[in-house]
Amino acid sequence: MARLPALGLRQGYLTAGCMFQAVWNHRAGRPPGWGVNDYDVFYFDDRDLSWEAEDRVIRRAAALFRDLPARVELRNQARVHLWYERRFGVPGPVLRSSRAGIDRYPVACTCVGIALADGALYAPQGLNEIWEGVLRMNPRNPHRGMFRAKAENYRRRWPFLRVLG
Repeated sequence: MARLPALGLRQGYLTAGCMFQAVWNHRAGRPPGWGVNDYDVFYFDDRDLSWEAEDRVIRRAAALFRDLPARVELRNQARVHLWYERRFGVPGPVLRSSRAGIDRYPVACTCVGIALADGALYAPQGLNEIWEGVLRMNPRNPHRGMFRAKAENYRRRWPFLRVLG
């Protein structure tokens, strides 16, 4: 987290699994990083939507974190609509901010991020359901198949989680 501001990302957020999984790991008595595959960083730069522009940022980050035993994945949220359907099988909307990307995680309680600029927490669904282990479909991304796949994956690793709906 301390190094991320050096990238100078517009609307940069540390987000996804490294956030909510740390909470579930705490509840399960595991180390915070247990099961965390990567550290997702969202940013928003609509000035150049080319893959080459995003790849330049990815390569800068790879150099910045090369000495860490963690994979940091950067994604420009301004480009998501260009590849979303290929990856997930459903069309993705044009996003207007990094927060809009965070807002679209399939599981409501996983919509969390920390702003790189000032460390402010962004949690549009609140934090109660993360702590309580409640998994429900995000009304901003109502794709039942994606929700079920994520919820089942999470429940295999943290059996105390409860799926609603």
